[in-house]
Amino acid sequence: MIRVLLADDHALFRQGLKSLLEAEGDFRVVGEAKDGWEAMRHALETKPDVILMDIQMPGLDGVQATQAILKEWPQAKVIMLTMYRQDAYVFEAVKAGARGYLLKDVDARELVDAIRRVHAGEVLLDAELAGHIIQDFRAKKEASQPLHAELSEREVQILRLVAQGYTNQEIAAELQLSEKTVRNRLSEIFQKLHLNNRTQAALYAIREGLARPEE
Repeated sequence: MIRVLLADDHALFRQGLKSLLEAEGDFRVVGEAKDGWEAMRHALETKPDVILMDIQMPGLDGVQATQAILKEWPQAKVIMLTMYRQDAYVFEAVKAGARGYLLKDVDARELVDAIRRVHAGEVLLDAELAGHIIQDFRAKKEASQPLHAELSEREVQILRLVAQGYTNQEIAAELQLSEKTVRNRLSEIFQKLHLNNRTQAALYAIREGLARPEE
């Protein structure tokens, strides 16, 4: 069962999403929030598997709520909801650690599939948005030995597979490791690279030439 939190200031939109998801049988909506403050409170109380977060909400907006939630609970899997594909807020939210974004007019089947993919560990980023984030990282890069020089060969392999969209289960099968070992190695990779999540790890790997965007 995939536990989902819905954060949107339009009650009818939330109700529609709830009906759609719970009709699937493998989703359960564990909370609804009409603004960022409620989203943050519900997220930290219920620890949902996936959070669908509207960007523009009164009070605390979706980006601010995402940043606050991920600061307290880095494991949160947030998908931003937006009316516009190139919304500047999406860029900031993904940099903060959101797993990607969906347009509000997304097809129902695509929405359901996207939530399942994010729950499985994937990241929903298109090439253009990823390119903007990589450029932002490059602008801030210090002229020093790359952090990944500290990684072992096995850790580089795992990082590359993360960038290619592999889940922990798929990485374990590919490298003949246990899922527990993969999780532990990922934690070590995040620590060595000063990263918080898979999104940042994937973008780091692409930026540093450890993986290609088309992979």
